Order: sequence, then C-alpha cells, then structure tokens
Amino acid sequence: MDAQRPQAGADNVQADRIELLRRWILGVLVLGLLGTVTELVLLEHYEQPLQFVPLVLIVAAVAVLIWEFRQHDTASRRAVQIVMALFVLAGFVGFVAHFYGSAEYQLELNPEMSNWELMEKVLRAKAPPLLAPGMMLQLGLLGLAYMFSDPRFRRSEMK
Repeated sequence: MDAQRPQAGADNVQADRIELLRRWILGVLVLGLLGTVTELVLLEHYEQPLQFVPLVLIVAAVAVLIWEFRQHDTASRRAVQIVMALFVLAGFVGFVAHFYGSAEYQLELNPEMSNWELMEKVLRAKAPPLLAPGMMLQLGLLGLAYMFSDPRFRRSEMK
C-alpha cells in the first residue's frame, strides 16, 4: 500500500500541471478569439457573404466554450470539437479565397502576367493578406488541444 502512495502523489502533480497548461491554452484561445474578431470588425471583414464565416465561427466558439465551461458534458465537448474543426477548415478555405482574390486583382492590373509573376505578386500582396486565414487554423488547433488534453474527455470517450 505504501508503494502506491508516492505514485498517487505523482499523478496529482501531473494532473495539476496538465490542468494549468489547459488553463493557459484556454486563455490564449480566448485572447486569440477576441483579438481576431476585433481585427476583423475594424477591417470591415463583412462586406461579402464569405467574409462572415470567421465572424460567425468566433461567435459560435465563444458560445460553445461558455457552454463547455458550465456543463462539462459530452454534448458540449462535441460541440467545441466540431466548432474547432470548422476553424481548421475555415483556415484552409480562407487561404484559398484570399489567394484567388489576390490573383484576380493582380490579373486585372496586368493580364499579361506569367504564372510565376502572378504567384510572386500574390505571395507578396498585402491585400488580401494571404496568410491571415492561418489565424483561424491556429485557433482551431488550440481549441482541439484544449479539448483533447481534458482527462474527463478521454475517460468519457473510452466508455
């Protein structure tokens, strides 16, 4: 029995460290959500229907995170997981949308441009910023890391 006691203490220390790390992840995620939505609103990123996607996803993320924080049930965990997976998808879709938007603009300026010149111009363009949708990808991955690091989540999935 005494041999089990030190192990239980080590498990508690490990659990405390994981919970502290989870809180930091959640804090960074919330700051990222607030910062991103603020930037998108200030940049008026709502002029076209596709531009509403990140705004809607951020509102959905805040809602499901509040739900998860209060309930800690299977449905809330699944909702967070789904919304965060949608963030990852939105990051890739946003990258493609920014790429095509920039390429279209560059071709309007110079329709005789070669493919290589077009690629170079798109990669260096400031509007729309090609890598900006990567923030959605990062936020989604942070949210998934937060969910999958929850010991209650892992236990409930194994049942």
